[in-house]
Amino acid sequence: MSVRHLVSRIDAGTPAHRDRAVDGLRALALLAVPAGHWLLGGFKLDGDGLHNASPLSAFPVFSPVSWVLQMLGVFFLVGGYASVLSYRRRPSTTRAWLRARMVRLGRPVLGVTAVWALMIPVLYAAGVPEDTLRTGAKLVIQPLWFVGVYAVVTALTPYCVRLARRLGGWAAAPLIASVAAVDLLRYGPYADAVPSWLSLLNILPGWLFAYQLGVSWGEGRLSRRGARLLLVGGTALFAVLLLVFHYPASMVGVPGEARTNSHPPSLLVLALASAQSGAAVLLHGRIGRALRRPSLWAPVVVINLSAMTILCWHQTAMLAAAVPASFAGAVPGLTTAPDSVGWILARLAWMPLFAGLLVLISRYARRFEAPWEAEGGAGRARRAAAGLLAAGFAVFALRLA
Repeated sequence: MSVRHLVSRIDAGTPAHRDRAVDGLRALALLAVPAGHWLLGGFKLDGDGLHNASPLSAFPVFSPVSWVLQMLGVFFLVGGYASVLSYRRRPSTTRAWLRARMVRLGRPVLGVTAVWALMIPVLYAAGVPEDTLRTGAKLVIQPLWFVGVYAVVTALTPYCVRLARRLGGWAAAPLIASVAAVDLLRYGPYADAVPSWLSLLNILPGWLFAYQLGVSWGEGRLSRRGARLLLVGGTALFAVLLLVFHYPASMVGVPGEARTNSHPPSLLVLALASAQSGAAVLLHGRIGRALRRPSLWAPVVVINLSAMTILCWHQTAMLAAAVPASFAGAVPGLTTAPDSVGWILARLAWMPLFAGLLVLISRYARRFEAPWEAEGGAGRARRAAAGLLAAGFAVFALRLA
């Protein structure tokens, strides 16, 4: 089958009511995740193995790149929008709808962690240093926090719908106010007296903010006027936080830095999510019209069908190149410290290889997104085994063993 014929089939098979713009925004946010991790994350090699490093430590001037690649606000926005549509169409109870969503999120996570649990002893026996294995395990488990948070906000969908129907887009206002209050405590004049765990209070409202906006949008309660307010207000708040309150410029964690914006989310993350959400709503029509072109629409469909595979396995693709290279010593862009312009150019040259490895891995890993077929004893035994392996991998990755 030719590529042109496949593209035409995908376009012809798309229902007329499908919101192509929302799928396009989701695909864009999905691609930003591996692009950000591959470009803004690197390694340094020493006698003990590979260790995480970031080019932002040496080149803070590149921090604006993280503003473009940090698109989780868009992902949660379209997640809330899509959840409303799915929630309306639920065939039975809310509990059954929620269970189906949780299983759909959990299968790929179990898959990647179980596979890595099996790979670690094999790689160790093959001579891969323990530090390299722990670095790899940390990178693999790092994006999976997102799945847990997304599962929690998805469980709150019925409550988000009620708030959206009452308050429209303003339902997200208490969430941003909550994050602002916590930031004032942990960064304000009394910061020394505030316990470090207080920052964890930002996790739920920080990521629920854009999801609630998406729910309000899906309910038809977020107007273009509201979207303009989000865009202008979010941009202004972002600038004030950077220039007046001196928030860290990077939207991702930088090794050695005392403060980080994303873990847990700071007010700067919500300002960016606000601006992105406003822009997404305002550009919705234009994006939808552009994606009427089959050549643009087909890749969007493929990316969305592989969403969890991309999230769960993109770090493995990078490691599939870096770990073998570590046996060869200093390989620019792979095992050398990310502290030069040469490293950046070399990393850009390696990224097509990472993408190719991810495509290759996805051919086999996508089976973890498919429904579990066996519901009998054998199926339950496999799921239990996968759960135990995943737990073992988590213990290793979090350095609990």
